[in-house]
Amino acid sequence: MRNIFTSYVAFIFIMVFTSCGDTISEEDYGIFSFQDDQTVIMDGLIDSDIATYWNNYISDHPNTVRMIMNDCPGSTDDDANWEAAKSIYANQIDIHLTSTSVIASGAVDLFMAGNVKTREAGSKLGVHAWSDGNGTEATEYPEGHIEHQDAIAYYQDIGYSLKEAESFYYFTINAAAAADIHWMTDSEIELYKVLD
Repeated sequence: MRNIFTSYVAFIFIMVFTSCGDTISEEDYGIFSFQDDQTVIMDGLIDSDIATYWNNYISDHPNTVRMIMNDCPGSTDDDANWEAAKSIYANQIDIHLTSTSVIASGAVDLFMAGNVKTREAGSKLGVHAWSDGNGTEATEYPEGHIEHQDAIAYYQDIGYSLKEAESFYYFTINAAAAADIHWMTDSEIELYKVLD
């Protein structure tokens, strides 16, 4: 499992269980919160429970069609992140960044799964290379290496062609080291088809 760098402090989520064991409470939504019947807010670090949190939320709020991402610094679990993102894609959820939104690393991967992706001026999207947690970074593997294939396959799963997936992926891992961050320019956002 790749260990994704983040400069933010991880959030601690407390699960609250009611006397009805299968009742879903708002705490079971993790970093997702209700804005209105059609809009969900996402705010926080993506962890291994992201898919469970998302499934809980969309199960309780099936009319959701739009997500607003606020401060989402990255992911500690790529597989769980991609699982949630592919569900977001399958549910055709539009994703929007406000003028104060800051998303990075795995959160950018999740943003890419939006049905329609929009942003306001001032929002920030940060990318960098991944690390395996033992000092080896993505760029130490040559293009085409098997270590790159899961990420490229993920982008294809959310609608990008192989060429687009490879282009964006290799851009991200070469943009900054794992312990650093590159904030995408408007021209890069356009070039790599991040928005619709």
